[in-house]
Amino acid sequence: MNLSPDPWWPQAVLAGVLAADALMSVRPPAFIRACLSGVGFPEDWWWSLVAIKLLAATGLIVGLSSDGVGAAANAGVVCYFLAASYAHVRARFLRSEFWVNCLGMLALSLAALALSYGG
Repeated sequence: MNLSPDPWWPQAVLAGVLAADALMSVRPPAFIRACLSGVGFPEDWWWSLVAIKLLAATGLIVGLSSDGVGAAANAGVVCYFLAASYAHVRARFLRSEFWVNCLGMLALSLAALALSYGG
């Protein structure tokens, strides 16, 4: 496995999407609130998801110039959305938020990992 992203742009796209998601989560719109409430995630812990997503985006950006950091950050993002998917299934909260947001982000993070580090 190559530890430098090639191409680099999938990592930048994923970092941008995660950063935007984190910023939206500071004052969550209805679809984010529905998602977090639907899986039973306590509202006083929602701030932690903002921090996790910002740290992940930072790791992806740092990984553009530091071997291994981006691959580790991208793998962490995949694990985060696998855990979120599991939470949705376990809570039986399988509405559009699960299919579009959760699985969409899982697909994006898997695609970024495969494109940048898979070859």
